[in-house]
Amino acid sequence: MTSMAHRAPTGDPMLTARFTPPAVPELLVHRPELLGRLAAGARGPLTLVNGPAGSGKTVLAAHWAADRRAPRPPMWLTVEPDDAPGAFWAYVLEALHRGGVTLPPEVGMPARAEGVTRSFLVRLADGLAASPQPAVLVLDQFDTARPPATAEALDFVLRHAAGGLRIVLTSRSDPLLPLHRYRAAGEIVEIRHADLRFTHEDAEALLGEHRLDISQPGIRRLMERTEGWAAGVRLCALAMQRSADPEAFLRQFAADRTTIAGYLLAEVLDAQPPPTQDLLLRVCVTDRIHPDLADALTGRDDGARTLAGLARDNAFLEQVDASAWYRLHPLFAEVLRAHLRQRCPGLEPRLHGRAARWLARTGRLTEAVLQGAAAGDWPFAAAQLVDNLALGRLLTGLEADRLGRAFDGMPPGTAGAAPALVAAACRTAAQDPAGCEDALRRADAALTDSSGPAARLGRAFLGVLAGRAAGGAGGGGRRGV
Repeated sequence: MTSMAHRAPTGDPMLTARFTPPAVPELLVHRPELLGRLAAGARGPLTLVNGPAGSGKTVLAAHWAADRRAPRPPMWLTVEPDDAPGAFWAYVLEALHRGGVTLPPEVGMPARAEGVTRSFLVRLADGLAASPQPAVLVLDQFDTARPPATAEALDFVLRHAAGGLRIVLTSRSDPLLPLHRYRAAGEIVEIRHADLRFTHEDAEALLGEHRLDISQPGIRRLMERTEGWAAGVRLCALAMQRSADPEAFLRQFAADRTTIAGYLLAEVLDAQPPPTQDLLLRVCVTDRIHPDLADALTGRDDGARTLAGLARDNAFLEQVDASAWYRLHPLFAEVLRAHLRQRCPGLEPRLHGRAARWLARTGRLTEAVLQGAAAGDWPFAAAQLVDNLALGRLLTGLEADRLGRAFDGMPPGTAGAAPALVAAACRTAAQDPAGCEDALRRADAALTDSSGPAARLGRAFLGVLAGRAAGGAGGGGRRGV
């Protein structure tokens, strides 16, 4: 092996940087619990560190690898997308060689970049099994190893090396390994996105490292916006260092105007194929995404498959409570909406309109109203409340504030009975009797003999409330049903 140690099967020289863990950031949040789990995992065959871009996978692994208290430091290999199976295993052999692992000469090297033979894998597994000390190898960015044959071969070597090889994988998506079998055998330690998220205390420690004295409400605001996403917290800390008023930065934080936007666009959106990028830009107009709603917004039929793939790949989209629905990370959604307005001017309102009608058809009244209002389709949004006898939702209940704010942008005097009735309900909620009376007069003028019973019931309901607000002396009940 030694004579070929620095050559890939193609004859190309190997990149030394791929065998070196990245430098640990000078301003580092120490996470002893996660480091302990990594150390425990390395005593078994497989450890998986899985999370989205910027979640701190590589930083955590590099911090652990830099701990010199271990009898033999873990070896490191950064996997790259163009690694064919043969080239991948050549790099693995070189990583083992640089880490002091001596393998029998008969193990040899892969003969070609396109693949490896089963006999080579058998010889490698036997050589590792005979090693006096287990080899611990970090495979960073293993999700970029796209050929399934690479994962299958790795599984084979792990299973047959008799404990002589221990692998730590960092990956944005689950590797093509039989994880269920490793779980059933208790042979895997998993550190997932939920584990990697910064806690309030982690964020406070990082801000302290940046010499930022942020109030507790400010830290809570930062955590609400980033949802503990490590890169988001770090990028905000750097931006606050440059800000004359860090607390004001948090109050006025807009993801699309920070370096966060560039990071998410480059690392997450641009990494997707064009059809997936198109889907993300279209579904970002809604808070929750159903596969059928995604199809309605794209005009295609691949929503279920694409959304499941994005969630599986930790592309800042996650399934909501094991339901059929998904949600985007709020920062990513904010960046996508800004990018949509820039790339496709005028498309956003049309998408809101499509979403509103799909939500209305599927019986999701509040969401349909909110989307209709976001589209500026005031007659449609108002009609949803009137036709479903739901004007009372503007007056009381958990949804009253959201619905009321949605109609704040409705132009005064919007034509139609339904907008006038909604305006009257909003003025009632705001304890504005004069405004309510004015809106009711407009509703009276718009109601005709052909107006449906729901509009007349809504008018009567609001008239009674207006009469009560005026002590029974007003004319709010002039028109009956």
